Amino acid sequence: MFDKFHDECGVFGIFGSSDAAAHTALGLHALQHRGQEAAGILTCHAGSFRHHRALGLVGDNFNSAPVIARLPGDRAIGHNRYSTTGETLLRNVQPFFAELSIGGFGVAHNGNLTNALTLKKELIQRGSLFQSTSDTEVIIHLVALASGVTAEDRIIEALKQVEGAYSLVMLTQGALIGARDPHGVRPLILGRLGDAWILTSETCALDIIGARYERDIAPGEMIIIRDGSVESLFPFPPQPQRFCIFEYIYFARPDSLIEHKNVYQMRKHIGAELAKEKHVKADLVIPVPDSGVPGALGYAEASGIPFELGIIRNHYVGRTFIEPTDQVRNLGVKLKHNPNTSIIAGKRIVLVDDSIVRGTTSKKIVAMLRDAGAREVHMRIASPPTTDSCFYGVDTPERSELMAANHTVEEMAQLIGVDSLAFLSLDGLYRAVGEARRDPAAPRYCDACFTGDYPIALTDADHGMHGKQPDLFVRDVA
Repeated sequence: MFDKFHDECGVFGIFGSSDAAAHTALGLHALQHRGQEAAGILTCHAGSFRHHRALGLVGDNFNSAPVIARLPGDRAIGHNRYSTTGETLLRNVQPFFAELSIGGFGVAHNGNLTNALTLKKELIQRGSLFQSTSDTEVIIHLVALASGVTAEDRIIEALKQVEGAYSLVMLTQGALIGARDPHGVRPLILGRLGDAWILTSETCALDIIGARYERDIAPGEMIIIRDGSVESLFPFPPQPQRFCIFEYIYFARPDSLIEHKNVYQMRKHIGAELAKEKHVKADLVIPVPDSGVPGALGYAEASGIPFELGIIRNHYVGRTFIEPTDQVRNLGVKLKHNPNTSIIAGKRIVLVDDSIVRGTTSKKIVAMLRDAGAREVHMRIASPPTTDSCFYGVDTPERSELMAANHTVEEMAQLIGVDSLAFLSLDGLYRAVGEARRDPAAPRYCDACFTGDYPIALTDADHGMHGKQPDLFVRDVA
């Protein structure tokens, strides 16, 4: 029962590099924060495709010369995956690959198709056989059944049938193809390394291989890279841009540029806005590491209250730690966090975190600070209250499990055990990322997790299907 949001994956593609597999593995290393449970790479060499997928971290599976040697070719796509519920199965690990009538076709996907279950039901009735439980496989079947002559024609026909958020990298024998949904919910960027072209989720994946950032792929844009050329198409009707604002709050790596904005600076701006809106007298500003650090720095600078690392995080704790008894389970928070007691004792603390989901971790951390001698604990959250689930590629609990959806701020403060609790306002969040305010009639970002304002149809959910989980078909829809 996690207490943080999880983005579903990171994607990487490269065309025109003799070290395509190695560069893809390095790119996936940089994108490891976007998915830690599985990784895969697909390459193409002389018309033949090679594939390696594995459960676990990139470094555990793509760290040897023999593995990379088995992935020849000057073009490749790769994928990091974070699963939602249930088992992590090898058959769900991307990139997916299939031999179609137009030749080999591979795809890696970041996002969630909100009509995937509806489409899957129709495809099964037409005779399609599904091998995975991933919504991404729907795209392969739609491309296979499309009537276009070229791969790009078929992809366009397929994507015109899907709803939801997607950033895709796709590989054919002759091209690397990228596509971003018309609202641009999930990130996708274009980079260059010498004569090679790159498509990936974040600029940090370019930095690790010394590549140059060229530009963001625009919402609704399809990019076709072949033989050193880059072709841009806009085959879908334009839609209002609604980029996921939570990328700035939590998902993206702090050193990445997202939509031309440095994520670290955005998080500091968010912290500064929080201090302006929700100032409280205190002795220290302390972040919940690591995601709360930039916001806490911004809060400290704007408020004049000293910043300290009052909580030390252990970075070497795996997600699969077994908690067999209540006594060990109650100590679980100290596996990852430990108070810096000599700094905390007797102090009034402003505790800064990026968000509150269920509140279970917040409650444990506050209790830990109390035990370390904190005189007061005032919690400040560098985002508005999270009241609604995400259907666009972020693993979130059901609304009934979201603390802010079921309690007032005062009730939450009591449950968590703080002297005061305050969240950044929605307009404050927009100001921090460069907007004057949130325009209710035309918001610049997707902020549905704070507002319930979903910009893309929720077809599966509206039909009573379990459409929230992006990579598990958890019901039989046949």
